[in-house]
Amino acid sequence: MSVWLPTSPCTPEGCLTDQGPTVTAPRRTARGAVAATALLTGVLAARFVPGWGRVPALRDALLRRWTRTVVGALGVRLRVTGTAPLPGGVLLVSNHVSWLDIVLLATVRPGPMVAKTEVGSWPLLGPLSTRGGTIFVDRDRIRRLPDTVRQIADALRAGRAVGVFPEGSTWCGRAGGTFRRAAFQAALDAGVPVQPVTIRYLLADGTPSTAPAFVGDDELLPSIRRVLAARGLVAELTFHPPVSGTDRRELARAAEAAVGSPPASGHVVAPRPAAAGTVPAQVRRRAGSTAAWR
Repeated sequence: MSVWLPTSPCTPEGCLTDQGPTVTAPRRTARGAVAATALLTGVLAARFVPGWGRVPALRDALLRRWTRTVVGALGVRLRVTGTAPLPGGVLLVSNHVSWLDIVLLATVRPGPMVAKTEVGSWPLLGPLSTRGGTIFVDRDRIRRLPDTVRQIADALRAGRAVGVFPEGSTWCGRAGGTFRRAAFQAALDAGVPVQPVTIRYLLADGTPSTAPAFVGDDELLPSIRRVLAARGLVAELTFHPPVSGTDRRELARAAEAAVGSPPASGHVVAPRPAAAGTVPAQVRRRAGSTAAWR
């Protein structure tokens, strides 16, 4: 693992202890069946619908409809607030809490996402993300980062909305990490705006929920089960006005301030005792994050 990769103190044991009210077991099973069917339908559509790979407008329209179906099947209510999402080429930058973040952004502005290479091997989500134009990053090979920035800039010049999670690691939502600067260079190179987006997960009464959080050494299947079990889960996307800056450092700072995650300094998680010969979860490469800038 490269030492430059950003990390998060969040762990399942320290951050996911109180997940709020849940639905009955039969309801969870029904949600899971409908969600699995929707996911499989998306994979088949990406593979067999004529024009999927040649007509971005068609692909984006299908992705928007499909992702909204998946979110509803999971029992999550979508709420979009703030300013209008910008049209054309735009770098969407957001805090990162869950694997669900990718799906949520696509419900509003479908387009390529930047994610770690491991996402491509996930069941169902992997093939769909690949067919959807995801820009994969090998986080262990920092020398390839300039090539990734060029790929992002090319997609932006083509008028696509590219989604990035600049924290580079998932947080539970009670705090957030520092925005890494690399992706912002692509927006400068392409001459497109940077629009920050805040993602929050709430219960029906407005209380923040950590049920969807995908942190530490969490596994994908248990995380999906928590979402399926949650009662009254609301996913809130707040689109902010575009930020400005003369260089990538200023853009990153402005976007981080706009997203407004609570500072990491105020989020203390009791460490779990590590077994002999193991590396603590806070510093090893975590399966939990879909982010690339780690």
